[in-house]
Amino acid sequence: MLKKVRLLLHLDFLYFNPMKHPIPFQCIDWNTIAVTEHPGITGTAWWQTLQHPGLRIRIVTYSPGYLADHWCKKGHIVHCLEGSFISELETGEEYELQQGMTYVVSDEWSTHRSRTELGVKLLIIDGDFLQTP
Repeated sequence: MLKKVRLLLHLDFLYFNPMKHPIPFQCIDWNTIAVTEHPGITGTAWWQTLQHPGLRIRIVTYSPGYLADHWCKKGHIVHCLEGSFISELETGEEYELQQGMTYVVSDEWSTHRSRTELGVKLLIIDGDFLQTP
């Protein structure tokens, strides 16, 4: 009976645990991650992406004059590594993030897009853990 309870508790943990796919310890050498190009309305974004089940980690660089070509509803953790950028919300609000600043938003919570005058380098993390119920 105790074995069944432990198994059920373990299954409950796996079901409700947002990290259903554990990730072993690893170091990321971003110099070895391929760069993909994504044009904006103006300017260009370059992504280096590490993908795990339910988790995406990216270094994203926006060129000077970049304006995203879409409004995004996905959740992210965005940390500004270099430069600065404006995160526009569909409501008209704007937030300037500079080097060392971070924003966090859940999926479907605040539709947003990015723009930068001088260029910026970001660390962006998103995945299943940012889904709203």
